Amino acid sequence: MSDSKERQKVLIKQILEAEGKASLSERRAAFENRSVSEPVLRLVKKVAEDACRIVDEDITAAKASGLAEDEIFEIVVCAAVGQGIRHYEAALAALTLATKEESNAALNPQ
Repeated sequence: MSDSKERQKVLIKQILEAEGKASLSERRAAFENRSVSEPVLRLVKKVAEDACRIVDEDITAAKASGLAEDEIFEIVVCAAVGQGIRHYEAALAALTLATKEESNAALNPQ
């Protein structure tokens, strides 16, 4: 396993399984870009899909749902890392496909 893949596994294990303020299920849900309740789901989706649009009201709504600031922070980190890893894996898959297609084209010129 590559060094970067091993580091990625360690990061994921740390944010999803280590002791924290947010529950393991909340952190996992955020990492997977889903959540069990509004307004936390809205915050998780914004982190994953449109982070520049997060406003104070999103955090205030998450607090009003009963989450402490530490829990919100952990959920936001999990959502961001999860989305980042999905983008990274999609990019690697695209690169692998493109490389494979170039290799096949070189072996089978038309």
